[in-house]
Amino acid sequence: MTEQATDLNHELGGATLKASSLRDQALRVLRASIISGELRPGRLYALGTIAKQLGVSVTPVREAVLDLAKEGLVELARNRGFQVRAMTEHDLDEIVELRRMIEVAAVRSIAERKLLTEARELRALAAASETCVASGDWVGFLDNDRDFHMGILAHLGNQRLLDLVGIFRDQSRLYGLDRVAGTDILMQSTREHDSLLDAVLEGRGDDAANIMDTHLRHARGIWAGRAEDQAVERSQ
Repeated sequence: MTEQATDLNHELGGATLKASSLRDQALRVLRASIISGELRPGRLYALGTIAKQLGVSVTPVREAVLDLAKEGLVELARNRGFQVRAMTEHDLDEIVELRRMIEVAAVRSIAERKLLTEARELRALAAASETCVASGDWVGFLDNDRDFHMGILAHLGNQRLLDLVGIFRDQSRLYGLDRVAGTDILMQSTREHDSLLDAVLEGRGDDAANIMDTHLRHARGIWAGRAEDQAVERSQ
């Protein structure tokens, strides 16, 4: 394995950072680059090289990478840089199992307690997700999909749950956008968002839980690049 000392302008989408909140901006750019597959496992990335490409000092990049390491997205190489963590089938099975334990119960509770009473912003996110899938904008899809699900869960008022689910979601994306199945399968999954919202808004807890469970099973198949029935079989 060799150090990735070449120009990272392509991998980082040509991004440069503004002066405010450099750590947060570096974190956002690096996370998006990892999740989109632009920064890949099997390569060693030098902090100095990335800092130069982003137009900042090494310090905010180092701080951002430490945050990513805590989230399980990267592994540190002492005094050399970092590597994107490789995600295995077993890792993905564990993450989806944990998400089912948490998110299915969460949407049931939100529905039964009628904690969600207005959903214009969530509807807009659902529509934007479909638009991104149709156009092949995978990074845009990930952003909207994440905001949609986190937006629903936020109504529980449990920040620890949000933080945990956010980490699990990001870790599952390490499996790589290049493994995403055909857009027809992804579009089918994305269209489940409206059904989920309807069930939650109408207080149908069982329906909301069932839709969320099916949605996560779909996600498991999509991120593995295979049909849902194969993914479900592995998770049972």
